[in-house]
Amino acid sequence: MAPVAHALRDCGLPPTLVLTGQHAGLNLTEFGIGAYPAVRLRCPGEVDPHRHVQMVSGAVLPLLRPAPDLLVVQGDTSSALGAALAGFLAAVPVAHVEAGLRTHDPFLPWPEEEYRTAIDARAELLFAPTETAAANLRAESVQGEVHVTGNSGIDAVLSLVPSAAPSLEIGKLPRILVTCHRRESWGEGLRSISAALTTLAREGKALIDVVLHPNAHVAATMRQALDSTRGISLITPCSHGELVRRMCDAELVLSDSGGIQEEAPALGAPLLILREKTERPECIVSGNARLVGTSTERILAEVRHLLENPFERLAMARPAFPFGDGQAGPRIAAVIDRWLRNRVDAHRLA
Repeated sequence: MAPVAHALRDCGLPPTLVLTGQHAGLNLTEFGIGAYPAVRLRCPGEVDPHRHVQMVSGAVLPLLRPAPDLLVVQGDTSSALGAALAGFLAAVPVAHVEAGLRTHDPFLPWPEEEYRTAIDARAELLFAPTETAAANLRAESVQGEVHVTGNSGIDAVLSLVPSAAPSLEIGKLPRILVTCHRRESWGEGLRSISAALTTLAREGKALIDVVLHPNAHVAATMRQALDSTRGISLITPCSHGELVRRMCDAELVLSDSGGIQEEAPALGAPLLILREKTERPECIVSGNARLVGTSTERILAEVRHLLENPFERLAMARPAFPFGDGQAGPRIAAVIDRWLRNRVDAHRLA
């Protein structure tokens, strides 16, 4: 959201930030947003996401008195839905950045599919990253305005790295970067992923870096399964800049992250998606990613195939930009600016 905040400021609409407190170590200066006025809530993550929705909604509601002109939420998290619900209750217009993503399966991912659909149904401004996402919204006959803007996450990632062509380094042991955290993978899914990583490490064909998630349950599960495995390094939760650097340095990325599905194509990082379904099919169509699920056997087969076929891996490393060209923030801000001016004019005429 930092690119959106900066673009709003440049339009003469400096925003106030609301930080839920889920990630206690969040460094605002890393994103250049340390100077904005900010409200810090005390809403740490909950095992039950519905409870976290209620916590965030209750904490945000008092901030909407007096009412702001617009409440902007991003994504499909419990924080986003909680804030949006507060906006709906207070009759404050809501804008949704990253609207329209769908798997069309309420359980994959859960609860994200449910949450983003609920936000989109009542938001007044919907900023879709792609034409496919916009088509999903139109098919649902949403009442708000739909605008295809790209995703501001691409603005953020492109500001961190210079463009560089992928290359093959003969004789170098490939490095694989792994992140996983999806709730539908808790339990058997994480165990299956860990089993695949353990087998790959023992085969000695790659070095594996696993970036632990801030969620304590996920981190504990991965530590228990992988901590003593030679060839696997467990990385503590890192900054956005460090994660982007690690993606650029990796020959292959394995992840269930929605954000990484957008960032990997832009960075030219070949990606295997550790999920059964994705709301971002554009990265598969572009040739930068493959959907492999959490099956140990499927993960092993796909990784071994790409390690044994480096030129096929290199073809996946051609940078592509299905989720935007890095100008989503200014587009979103321009729409918001125009929309707010139209509301003022309408009130004057009334």
